[in-house]
Amino acid sequence: MFLQKTISAVAGAAALAFTVLSAPAHAVQNPNEVKILFSAPTLANPWYMGVKSGVDAACKELGIKCETLDAQSNREKQRYDLKNKLLQHDYDAVLASAVDPLQLKPIYNYAQKKGIITGSLAQTIPHSDLIYTLDEQSYGFTIGLQAAHWAQKNLKCRGKVAVLTQDDNPVIKARGNGVVEALHEVCPELEIVARYPADDTFSGMTILDLLLPRYPDLNLVVSTTDSGGIGGYIIMHANKMGGDKFAVFSGDATRDALLLMQEPDSIYRGSVDLNPYRCGYESIMSMYDMIQNGATEEPKVETFPYVQVSQKMVLSGVFKATY
Repeated sequence: MFLQKTISAVAGAAALAFTVLSAPAHAVQNPNEVKILFSAPTLANPWYMGVKSGVDAACKELGIKCETLDAQSNREKQRYDLKNKLLQHDYDAVLASAVDPLQLKPIYNYAQKKGIITGSLAQTIPHSDLIYTLDEQSYGFTIGLQAAHWAQKNLKCRGKVAVLTQDDNPVIKARGNGVVEALHEVCPELEIVARYPADDTFSGMTILDLLLPRYPDLNLVVSTTDSGGIGGYIIMHANKMGGDKFAVFSGDATRDALLLMQEPDSIYRGSVDLNPYRCGYESIMSMYDMIQNGATEEPKVETFPYVQVSQKMVLSGVFKATY
């Protein structure tokens, strides 16, 4: 009898321990009590505005509270803002697209220990429960490939190219490498006259403004983001660089870029859609599920969908903005 009671007690304790261990960090039944913090590297980049629109839509649908921080491309500001928010307020989850993932590593470590669900968007932050990622080299190659095929058809692979990148962010440098690889693979005769970081429209404008006096015969701008590409387009358009020997290609397929493709005689020839709305929406939905049901033992990994978008697809209505 004593042995039977002992076995029952041990079994009961084990069951209780399993229940405690498997319970979600935040078993919040009322959605109104759920709070998620989202940190964008820069809302000046229209792609991140697309992500934010997806985040906001998911939060509204779920009936939860969400707050967005703009790091303004400043890694120290992003680290400082996230640290202070998580120390001073109660959040159930934090989602960030990092300016510098390693800067956020200790913050995410702290968050996980506090039972806060953590998520990475684009660049992977250590200690993330959700990782929404992409192969930067492959994505850059896709951007460059569309530009290279245009140059092959319209320039016979002979011309001058400026590549606008995000090389100031070591994690995203591979994207620019992918662009260059594609250009050289399809059109080895193309001359890449410049490669500079330009993660916003103003930077793209500034760089092109400096380059054109040195390379008035520049044919092509290829940017790893729409924001940089838009800056390049504005300056080329202002310098009356029109016709079938000029082009701008980029990545993100934001509404801003698609509108420019529709201008009369536009030389904005293409972009690559990363569906920012879907990325933001699905990230929040996944993290909300983790808040209610617990994070998985291994990080949940999702991969960005992306597809080439040509000017022809936009003009014909085959492709429309995804947010």
